[in-house]
Amino acid sequence: MGKGTRLWRHIVTDHHSLRRTFDAAGMARIEQAIAESEKTHGGQVVFAVESALPLARVHHGITPRDRALEVFGLLRVWDTEHNNGVLIYLLLADHDVEIVADRGIADSESDALWHAICADVEKACAQGRYVDGVADGIRASAAVIARRFAYDASAARNELPDKPVVL
Repeated sequence: MGKGTRLWRHIVTDHHSLRRTFDAAGMARIEQAIAESEKTHGGQVVFAVESALPLARVHHGITPRDRALEVFGLLRVWDTEHNNGVLIYLLLADHDVEIVADRGIADSESDALWHAICADVEKACAQGRYVDGVADGIRASAAVIARRFAYDASAARNELPDKPVVL
């Protein structure tokens, strides 16, 4: 996508667009998907969605990946006892999904696996199935996390909120 096209998408994609795409019922479904997934693994999943970036940031070439890394830090997804946090970030204006896994998980998994999950979520979003796509991405991420951090009911604690974050 050209720079002008990207700028235009960030101009026209606002919080109203986000609220139409992710209404209260959809956000509740995503929150439930996170809570349910965390009963299958010992990690922490956070979903964050942002309608658009400030135009100056778009003009300076901030990528969705750059922003996802910022959000990972801002939301303190890295701040879990076992370094097992995973951020699923959606930048609506760019139709881009990024997953950032903390070092406890990232070290044991290939980037290709995370990219494949992102591509599946993006495909569902392109079909207008945003909530379903995100929920499927959460479940797919949970399967990856479970390979490194098995669920242990005696040690289970929710270190990060399950509620989706709207930036």
